[in-house]
Amino acid sequence: MIEDVHGVAQHAATGALPTVDQVRALIAAAHDRYAGLSEGVVADYIPALAQADPDLFGLSLAAANGQMVTAGDVDVAFSIQSISKAFVFALLVDDLGRDAVFDAIGVNNTGMPFNSVVAVEMNNGAPMNPMVNAGAIATSGLISGIDGAAKWQRIRDGLSAFAGRALELDDEVYRSEAANNQRNAAIAHLLASYGRLAGDPEDIVDAYTRQCSLSVTANDLAIMGATLADDGINPISGERVVSGQACRDTLAVLASCGMYERSGEWLFEIGLPAKSGVSGGIVSIAPGKGAVGSYSPPLDPAGNSVRGQRACAYLSRVLGLNLFASSVHTKVGRTSAGR
Repeated sequence: MIEDVHGVAQHAATGALPTVDQVRALIAAAHDRYAGLSEGVVADYIPALAQADPDLFGLSLAAANGQMVTAGDVDVAFSIQSISKAFVFALLVDDLGRDAVFDAIGVNNTGMPFNSVVAVEMNNGAPMNPMVNAGAIATSGLISGIDGAAKWQRIRDGLSAFAGRALELDDEVYRSEAANNQRNAAIAHLLASYGRLAGDPEDIVDAYTRQCSLSVTANDLAIMGATLADDGINPISGERVVSGQACRDTLAVLASCGMYERSGEWLFEIGLPAKSGVSGGIVSIAPGKGAVGSYSPPLDPAGNSVRGQRACAYLSRVLGLNLFASSVHTKVGRTSAGR
């Protein structure tokens, strides 16, 4: 269970965020509260990720009205990794249509690790949701484009639109992942053997590896998440990136599957759609309000940033972000029909 916040007073707010001064103070408090936390280990199964400084910690909040509040190392670049899955899925809903995506990818939590092969085999060769590797590889394969290079360009342009700036490929991370990508390649070939992959497995895995190697910051994650929170409109650029339907579908999948096998615990404790990546990023989204982007490399055993989880739990409570906490605006007198 995510601990340390149960004694923190919970603010319930069904409408907007608190004032910007309050938000600024609470973001600073969250950063101060967890900056010294030393739990977790930096991911090392991809050599380039093992070089990350474990002391880095950034928190950024982007409100749906375009206001930004930050604390710590919010401009430090890192690879987006699995967080990309959420935004590529949103692009695919617009490219292919929600019904076709539902049939091809699925939306159910596997209850297994993100790179499980067993989950594919148990589901007759079908991916079960787009937030685990099998589903994400299938998602990348279905993105519009005549080949892997065209699909990669569509993904890069789409994620750049979410961030409101041109995102660059981290070549070192890409080369490191490509050299250690045997499991994802095996998953892709397994999907292809069941007829579940649209295109050449090697090309699709390469496009997927590139998307995971895009370089972002905590600020970028906050803006990307706020775009999903604001019906698909980037709150900084004002550009419509995806449809409102794509946002709703993506947030629903994130709520149930975004934090892998810990998704139920996350929703129970924090109450927000969210997505993590093994480089240490987390994006947490409060529909209609905005999003929190965090970066801190040390991870728990499930591959989620330890400081990021604690900070998001704290901010969910003090900013009134939890989807399941609401304030009563009008007290209605009890009637005989309501007894």
